[in-house]
Amino acid sequence: MTNPTVIIPNVIFFSFLSDRRKEKVGFFEHNTLVLQVAGHFKMETASETITMTKGDMLLIRKNQLGELTKTPLPNEAYQTIVIILQEDLLRQIALESNFSVENKYTGPLNIILPKNDFLYGYFQSVMPYVRHPNERLETALGSLKVKEAAQLLLHVLPELKDFLFDFSEPHKIDLERFMMSNFHFNIPIEKFAQLTGRSLAAFKRDFQKVFGASPRQWLQEKRLTEARHLIEHKNKKPSAIYLDLGFESLSHFSHSFKKKFGKAPTEWVS
Repeated sequence: MTNPTVIIPNVIFFSFLSDRRKEKVGFFEHNTLVLQVAGHFKMETASETITMTKGDMLLIRKNQLGELTKTPLPNEAYQTIVIILQEDLLRQIALESNFSVENKYTGPLNIILPKNDFLYGYFQSVMPYVRHPNERLETALGSLKVKEAAQLLLHVLPELKDFLFDFSEPHKIDLERFMMSNFHFNIPIEKFAQLTGRSLAAFKRDFQKVFGASPRQWLQEKRLTEARHLIEHKNKKPSAIYLDLGFESLSHFSHSFKKKFGKAPTEWVS
């Protein structure tokens, strides 16, 4: 089965795996609700590690980067159902329900939800769409499912109102600290700008002031320097680290490494 299967475009996805997969970059643009149907899920961000097994539910805060590891368990394939809580639909709910959020949300970015029959029932209502992925389903149906998910989340945890209906832009954060923690993620420069609360032009300008280099130049240098450290001092194999450092292929990594240090990473001797 293709992973992930799109059930309703940009709204509901079903993930199925029969072998382990590690995805270096997961960029969560929208608030996201996940049910772990089977297998083991791990998400590592710059600040925390979240794990889930069968039956666990997770609410993921928008505008985050995370490394995802999806692992089947013995006699149990990996399966998840993912609901994207699109911001435009949440805005509709806020207007219809006369919700207002006066303060910017500052709570946990990722919340393991308590076991709850209402939420489990909701996911059960999604299963027919998972079992019949070739059926053409209207986008309007997706809107209804997002609204239903939001209302049930509020029923279970009313304090999630601030989490769901905070529509403020990401505030301008400490650029140096953010980049030092997240340089290894292979995402476009535009996404780095968005996540630090800046326009692309402001990001490039601030970046030059902080690091004395362009974002692309600095990222390349930082990743290669980290690679040399891991190979030289941690005895890491190049094939085991290139993806974790944001390189798209081993050949690209090896070429860049040799260009900078004069030797291919496999030839480097501490």
